[in-house]
Amino acid sequence: MHSLLIAAIAVQDWTYILVGITFALYIGIAIWSRANSTKDFYVAGGGVSPWANGMATAADWMSAASFISMAGIISFAGYDGAVYLMGWTGGYVLLALLLAPYLRKFGKFTVPDFIGDRYYSNAARIVAVICALLVSFTYVAGQMRGVGIVFSRFLEVDINSGVIIGMFIVLFYAVLGGMKGITYTQVAQYCVLIFAFMVPAIFISIQMTGNPIPQFGFGGELADGSGTYLLDKLDGLSKELGFAEYTEGSKSTIDVFAITLALMIGTAGLPHVIVRFFTVKRVRDARKSAGIALLLIVLLYTTAPAVAVFARTNMIETVSDKPYTSMPEWFKKWETTGLISFEDKNEDGKIQYLADGKHNELTVDRDIMVLANPEIAKLPNWVIALVAAGGLAAALSTAAGLLLVISASVSHDLIKKVIKPSISEKGELVAARLSAVGAVVVAGYYGIHPPGFVAAVVALAFGLAAASFFPAIILGIFYKRMNKEGAVAGMVVGIISMLLYMIKYKLGWFDDTLPDKSEWWFGISPEGFGAVAMLLNFIVSITIMKFTKAPPKEVQDIVENIRIPSGAGEAINH
Repeated sequence: MHSLLIAAIAVQDWTYILVGITFALYIGIAIWSRANSTKDFYVAGGGVSPWANGMATAADWMSAASFISMAGIISFAGYDGAVYLMGWTGGYVLLALLLAPYLRKFGKFTVPDFIGDRYYSNAARIVAVICALLVSFTYVAGQMRGVGIVFSRFLEVDINSGVIIGMFIVLFYAVLGGMKGITYTQVAQYCVLIFAFMVPAIFISIQMTGNPIPQFGFGGELADGSGTYLLDKLDGLSKELGFAEYTEGSKSTIDVFAITLALMIGTAGLPHVIVRFFTVKRVRDARKSAGIALLLIVLLYTTAPAVAVFARTNMIETVSDKPYTSMPEWFKKWETTGLISFEDKNEDGKIQYLADGKHNELTVDRDIMVLANPEIAKLPNWVIALVAAGGLAAALSTAAGLLLVISASVSHDLIKKVIKPSISEKGELVAARLSAVGAVVVAGYYGIHPPGFVAAVVALAFGLAAASFFPAIILGIFYKRMNKEGAVAGMVVGIISMLLYMIKYKLGWFDDTLPDKSEWWFGISPEGFGAVAMLLNFIVSITIMKFTKAPPKEVQDIVENIRIPSGAGEAINH
C-alpha cells in the first residue's frame, strides 16, 4: 500500500517535498549559526572541525558545473571531456598540498589580503581584488543560472523566477550566517548532493550492466546477455550517427596538456575554496580537512564518467530515428524549457539525431544530461526529484561561498584595508552584509540575462585565476626574495595576455568572424591559454624582481616562518 502511494506521487510534488525539506534545513542552520563578529562572518570563528570543513570544502568545490555540467560535457565530448576530470581534480590536489597549509599559517582571511600583506602594497591588493571579483561574479552567475534551470523544469516556473527564488535563499543564509552559516549549510548540502548523484547512478548501473557500482558498471558488459561491453555499444551508436567514437579523442596532445594545466592552476587559485582553509583551528587541521575533502570529491568525480555514458547511451536509444509523437513525457517537459528542441527538416515525423549539422533535427543542451538521466531511464519519481534537490544543493553551496568572497573583498580588502582603515568591527560587518546583498543582486541579474558568450566568460575566469593568483601565491610562499614590483607586474601581464587571447580567439572582437583553430598559438585553445599566461606571469615577475630591491626584512622573515614545517602548531597571525 505504501509503495503504491509513493509511486502515485508526481515528480513535481516530490520536488516540492524534497526541495522544501532541504531549503528548510539550510535556513534553520543559518539561523542557528548566525555570525556575530567579522571573524565569524569571514572564517566561521576559525574553529570548524576538520570533518565539517572537509565536507563543506567538497560542497564548495563541487558546484553546479561539477554536478550538472561535467557529466554533460563528457557525455558529448567523450574522451576529450577527460581534461575536465583531470584538471579539476588535479587542481584540488595542487591546492590542498601546495597552497592551503601555508596560506593557513599566514593567517589572513582572503587571497587579496595575503597578496596585499605579502607584497606590502595596496596596488597588489587592488589588482588581486579585481581578479577575485571577476572570477567570483563569473562563477556565481553560472550557479544562479543552474538554479533557474532546475526550478524551470522541476517546479515548472520560468527560469527567471527560479533565479529570483535562489537569490532569496542564498541571500538569507549568506548574509545572516556569513562563513559560519555557510559552512554548516554546506555540510548538509554535501550530504544532499552526493546522495542525489549516487542513487540514480547506482540504479542505472544495475539496470544497464547488473553491477551496483557505477565505476565498474561503466566498463562492464551489458546486462542483456549479449556479451557486449557498454562502451563498445556507445562507440557503435556514435559511429552510426556520424559522431566520433566515444572512446577516442580529437584534441592534440599539447592542447590536452595545456587545458588540463590551465584548469589545475586556475582552480588551485580559486579564492572561494582557498578561504575554506582559514576556518579551522590549526595548520594540521587544514591538511586533514584537505585530505577528507579530496576523498569526498573523488566519490563524485569517479562516478561522473559512468553517468555520462549511461545518459548518452539511453538518450540515443530513446530518441534517435524514433517518431516524435512517441516521445515520452520527459522529452515534452524539457522542450518547454528550450533546452532540447526538434525541427522536422525532412518532414517524416521522425527524429534524426546526427553529427551532420545540415541534416540533424535534434538540439540538446548538454546541461540537461544529468538532470534528465533518471527520467530517460524511467526511474521512480522520488529519484528524479532527488536529483533536482541535489542540483540545487550544488549550485547554492558554491554560490554562497562565492558571495562571501565578493563581500569580503569589498568590505575587508577595499574598505578596511584601503579606503577607511579606521572603520569599526561593527561597521565592517555591516559593510560585508551590504556587499553580499549587492553581489546577490548582480549575480541574479546575470543569471536572468546571461551574456551570449557565457562559456567564454567561464573559461576566462579559469584563465584569469591561473594567470594572476597562482604565480603570485606560489612565489609569495616559496621565494622570499619576490617583491611587490615583480608580483604586480606579473599579475598585470598575466591578466592582460589572457584577456587579449580570449577576446581574439574566443569572442572574436578583433575580427568579423571567429578566427580558425589553425591560428591558435602553438595549437593551444583559449581554454588552455591560461597555462601560457601563467608562464608569462612567472617570467615577468622574476625578471622585474631581479632589477628591483628586495622586500623589507620583516616580510622575508614572515615568508621564512610560514615555510617552517610545524604543521601541528597553531596558525600564526601577523
